[in-house]
Formats: sequence, structure tokens, C-alpha cells
Amino acid sequence: MSNKEEKNEDVKAEAEKEQQAAAGEVDKEQQENPAKPGKSAESEKPAEPEKPVEPPAEPEKKPAEPEKPAEPDWKDRYARLLADFDNYKKREARAREDTYRYAEADILADVLPIVDNLALALANAKNKDDEFVKGVQLVYDSFLKQLKDRGAEPFDSVGQKLDTERMEAIAHLPSPDVEEGLVSIESKRGWMLKGKVLRAAQVVVSSGKGDAA
Repeated sequence: MSNKEEKNEDVKAEAEKEQQAAAGEVDKEQQENPAKPGKSAESEKPAEPEKPVEPPAEPEKKPAEPEKPAEPDWKDRYARLLADFDNYKKREARAREDTYRYAEADILADVLPIVDNLALALANAKNKDDEFVKGVQLVYDSFLKQLKDRGAEPFDSVGQKLDTERMEAIAHLPSPDVEEGLVSIESKRGWMLKGKVLRAAQVVVSSGKGDAA
């Protein structure tokens, strides 16, 4: 081999060493800083944007349960109900009593004119011992008894002070025997039924003695 060829071989070997040394430095730099651009194919890829961190989902709130109503006082309610029922029975009893009383009052009031006519017939009878008059008296007494058994009784007005709740004044006339303001004549007898006025008496009231002549 000539000197020229040996020289070329040495130059070639020296160039290869330099290339190997340069490649070794590049590998070392990539190992120390792998993220440096241009050193590898993977490092050339653009970095992916970071995804926003989502806040943790809040747990669903359960609807508040409605408050339970307080337990009613059953004993008090029972006592009130019992009292109301007792009052109801009393009201119904009074209503029935009033209904019977007023219905009875209407019937008895319709009978009173018959009693008046019998009393007038007896008052005008000339012979009290006549059998017919005695029969009328029996009928009259029977009516009075039936009325009394049902709580109806007559009341006297003559000589009494005028009571506008029980008496109806149809006239004011002078009277020699009766003081002024007192009843002198009873033209229609008054009746009471169980403490209430069944029929007001029709009366004449004395206006005093001065005008009597």
C-alpha cells in the first residue's frame, strides 16, 4: 500500500471517530433533556391541552319530610262530642214539646168557642132543674175537665187590674161598684195553657164612679 492510500485511510478513520463522537454527544443531550424539540419524533408532537378539572358533583338533596301533625287530644274531643250530643237531645226534646204544645193549643183554642156557647146557654137557662139543662151542664163540665187535664184553665178578670198580656180592653165605662182602672165586665173569658196565654180575655175597664148616673 502506498503512502497516499495510508494517508487517506487515516483521514477516513479520523472522520468516522468525529462522527461517532458527535453522535454520542447528541444522544447524551437527548437523555438529559428529552423534551427538547428536534431531538426525537415523540418530542416533536404538540403537547395536548390539559382538560379542565370538573368539580365533584354535589350529592342530591332529599326533600325535607313534612312535619307530622301533633296527636289530637281524643279524650277532650270525646268529652266535647258527648256534651254537644247531650245539648242536641235537650234541644230536640224542647222542640218536640213546643210542637206538641202549640199543636195542642190550636186544637184547644178551637174548642173554646163551644165552651163559651155552653156557658152562655146555662147562664140564660130559666129552670136549672130541667133535664135538658142538666144535660147541657154535664156536657159543659165534661169539656172543662178535658181542658184541665191538658193544662188549660180559665182565669178570672173581673175586679183585677188590667193586664195587657192576658187581657184585651174593648171599652172603658163608668162603674158605680168598681174602681177606676179595674175590670168591671168580662165579655169573653180568658184561658191559660201550661203557664202561657191560650186566649186573652176581652174585658171592659172601669173609668171610675164620677160619670155613673
